[in-house]
Amino acid sequence: MARRQSDRRAAGDGGAVVNPHLPSREDILRFISENPDQAGKREIAKAFSLKGGDRIWLKDMLRQMQDEGLLKQKRRRLSRPGALPPMAVLDIFSRDAEGGLLARPAEAEDEEGPVPLVSIRTQKGRRMSAAGVGDRVLARVFPSKDETGPAYTGRVVKVFEKRRRAVLGVFRELRDGSFRIEPVERRQPELVVEEAYRNNAKEGDLVEVEPLSQGRYGLPRAKVLDVVGSIATEKAVSLIAIHAHEIPHIFPESVLREAEAAKPATLAGREDWRKLPLVTIDPPDAKDHDDAVYAEPDRDEKNPGGVLVTVAIADVAYYVRPDSALDREALNRGNSVYFPDRVVPMLPERISNDLCSLREGEARPALAVRMRFSAEGRKLGHSFHRVMMRSAARLSYEQAQAAIDGRPDDKSGPLLETVLRPLWEAYSVLKRGREAREPLELDLPERKIILKPDGTVDRVVVPPRLDAHKLIEEFMIQANVAAAEALEANRQPLVYRIHDAPSLAKQESLREFLASLEISLAHGAALRPAQFNRILARVAGTEQEQLVNEVVLRSQSQAIYARENVGHFGLNLRRYAHFTSPIRRYADLIVHRALITAHQFGEDGLRQQDEERLEEISALISATERRAMAAERETVDRLIAEHLASRVNEEFSARISGVTKAGLFVLLPQYGADGFVPISSLGDDYYIFDEARHALVGQRSGCGFQLGDSVNVRLLEVAPLAGAMRFEVLSEPTRLPGSSKSFHKSRRGLARKQKRSSRPGVRGRR
Repeated sequence: MARRQSDRRAAGDGGAVVNPHLPSREDILRFISENPDQAGKREIAKAFSLKGGDRIWLKDMLRQMQDEGLLKQKRRRLSRPGALPPMAVLDIFSRDAEGGLLARPAEAEDEEGPVPLVSIRTQKGRRMSAAGVGDRVLARVFPSKDETGPAYTGRVVKVFEKRRRAVLGVFRELRDGSFRIEPVERRQPELVVEEAYRNNAKEGDLVEVEPLSQGRYGLPRAKVLDVVGSIATEKAVSLIAIHAHEIPHIFPESVLREAEAAKPATLAGREDWRKLPLVTIDPPDAKDHDDAVYAEPDRDEKNPGGVLVTVAIADVAYYVRPDSALDREALNRGNSVYFPDRVVPMLPERISNDLCSLREGEARPALAVRMRFSAEGRKLGHSFHRVMMRSAARLSYEQAQAAIDGRPDDKSGPLLETVLRPLWEAYSVLKRGREAREPLELDLPERKIILKPDGTVDRVVVPPRLDAHKLIEEFMIQANVAAAEALEANRQPLVYRIHDAPSLAKQESLREFLASLEISLAHGAALRPAQFNRILARVAGTEQEQLVNEVVLRSQSQAIYARENVGHFGLNLRRYAHFTSPIRRYADLIVHRALITAHQFGEDGLRQQDEERLEEISALISATERRAMAAERETVDRLIAEHLASRVNEEFSARISGVTKAGLFVLLPQYGADGFVPISSLGDDYYIFDEARHALVGQRSGCGFQLGDSVNVRLLEVAPLAGAMRFEVLSEPTRLPGSSKSFHKSRRGLARKQKRSSRPGVRGRR
């Protein structure tokens, strides 16, 4: 790019003239907008021919532009706030005046402001009907040169989530003989169905319906398209989430035929590890076992106190070949989805629970990594192997832990000295390395729903966090690191698991919140997990502990899959790739194929045409992961709401888990489920939303409710199918740290404005 010849003046330098060939801010912003794929510091410097001291100037200028909000940095690429990546998941929502398709990002970015629009263009020779309104698509996105229209144009790469106009509901027959559709979504209205549009649906059926044109008066009408099943049957609650999120759950016949035709792997081309006493350690109800472990002291005199750790992972790539029916369906699903009452697997049971599962006493193919650690827990080296193994034992976490704690049973007892103790000794070594690395240590207990035989909730428990869990977790992390390092060393493209540092906007929001608790967070310096850990340690054991853990969690970016590496902030690792669960994650299968290619283990590795699609695949599997998380969360909400439906008007202990302008979200710790408290029910004071402190503050009293507060609530209303519960707070508001009259005076104008607002749920009761 040609240099600008006009004088450049550095911002904030008092007007001093600098190198006249330096680009202006407008030049830099224009280059970044026009070249989203080449917007790193190095590429910008090259484009403007900046060398030596000019590069230092550029670094300072880019940092200043980030601080001012003109730029954001993500995955070593700079972009304008609100800018879209070159490959994006979009929802097509409308057409423009000329009939062209308009789309917007499937998920909003962290930054506030208008959502950028994308004009979908078609390639010559293709009809517009390849994608339509309501579709979710993967598209290549380009900045638009037309300043009067949408900011971007896009070209559809794949339509991967066809959306019908249908909605889900439960068919109800009223006493007067009329029919209604009870909604399963919180924002969905009740619908009326006429006899002609019933389509043989019966009371209690879960149905797909198409909304019809609505008249001027009365409820909207609909017609039944399909009967999904009865809501009275087991697993009906997860069935709602499966259909609502369009999760593929029935394998095509071609996939099942291919799975049934698969033959067990042979020893050809593999090392024979069948005598090595690898063991699997999993939950007691696990059906597939894709990882096995073994450890021993390092006998090398040059590594005193060191250990050798071996992790063997099921060789799924041997059975699931590129472009096969199994492969296409696995990519379509992206990952297995885990509900309290069922699992929707990525692969058929013939593959996941039989041929690939590392069953006790049976020969199974595997990809294995042998890692060498120093006594301080630092990884000194690793090697990958394609092997045939035989699991010496299938153990549960509790079973292995009991043996170490002095309570071995008939299965774990014979393995205690030869297998289990060396594993725990190796873990103690790896733990030193973890402590030195200082990953983010959030204290957020996980809950598990125990169901009755009829599929309803029996109880909710918090499983104990055992050393056995931590051992397997740390072994798997190190195996994932080794996979990424090995592929990088071989210059082999792969899919990384990345977790970016918190955005500048989230850092500033967190900084303001911590300041209200008189806790400082440094400006300017690049944040590290250790800084968060020191903050968490400072509040440990105090009333603010849960609150600060929640806010720190909310400040974090979302982990995704990507071809380009930026490291994993939460784990504090420079490179990280998912390798250890190919039975349930497509990302791991890609990494396995890459390792096979890099180490020349066979002909079933990653092909060049697959490498060219890694960016597309990364976007797809990141989207299916988010889809699975949403479906799993909604199913838990529905199960708990159904469980508590008979306890309306009872009182519960709760914790405030979210604060919005409309009210409070409260979490019932005993059940791990959320409900809502409208702001209008909070009392006689007028409550103002304080975003920085995550609080609703009374205008007159200065007292209020803050994220993390423990409160007593009464359950007022339950909508089981929607997973929604409404509560009222019984506890009195409390004086919040840092609240003052000056705060309320500064918000008085906002309060008067809100009083005039007619939006429901915003005004407090006066």
